Amino acid sequence: MKVCVIIPAYNESAHIAKLIQDIKAHRLEVLVIDDGSSDNTFNIAKDCQVQVMLNLNNQGKGASLIKGFKYALENNFDAVVTMDADGQHLAQDLPIFIKAAEDFDAHVVIGNRMLNVEGMPFLRVMTNKFMSWLISAISKQEIPDTQCGFRLIKCEVLRKIELKTSKFETESEILIKASRMGFKIKSIPIKSVYGKEKSQINPFIDTLRFIKLISRAKKC
Repeated sequence: MKVCVIIPAYNESAHIAKLIQDIKAHRLEVLVIDDGSSDNTFNIAKDCQVQVMLNLNNQGKGASLIKGFKYALENNFDAVVTMDADGQHLAQDLPIFIKAAEDFDAHVVIGNRMLNVEGMPFLRVMTNKFMSWLISAISKQEIPDTQCGFRLIKCEVLRKIELKTSKFETESEILIKASRMGFKIKSIPIKSVYGKEKSQINPFIDTLRFIKLISRAKKC
């Protein structure tokens, strides 16, 4: 399976180099999309000798992912793996995602952090549980951790779904639309590393975006 690892990054100069090197150890192609960072993320990623794209201004995680998906489709990859740039996701789990996609014939493989939430902020635990329950109900598939950004998506899925969001809710939109088109979603346990990083999610604005997405999904 030809896989491209897509990393949307915004002001992640402290973590991006190590993450890239850890991924390259698995001999996978890496694409970093710098989403208008004000720090040195772009240059550090370029120095790691991987493909790097630059948004001149901050467009949102979803917009960066969509740009990465377009690259993967144009370059004939079989699947993409998306990872956060803040060091929470471990490259050592990459082979598990690829094996699960192959062994279970899954179209989307998504990480599940909810089996061990040690270190995860309490508010995030509660938000993840609620959103996972809601999106699972809409998708008619059990997805224990719908908010996890560490996931494998086969390109046949990306060719068939049309994404209309551009922020954090894009990851939920992918799951809902993939499910409704009959694609199989598989969850696998992963470990996340929580440090002093600050979430870029705006509790008020991004909650409104999620509500809007869910409202549209229920009407379809």
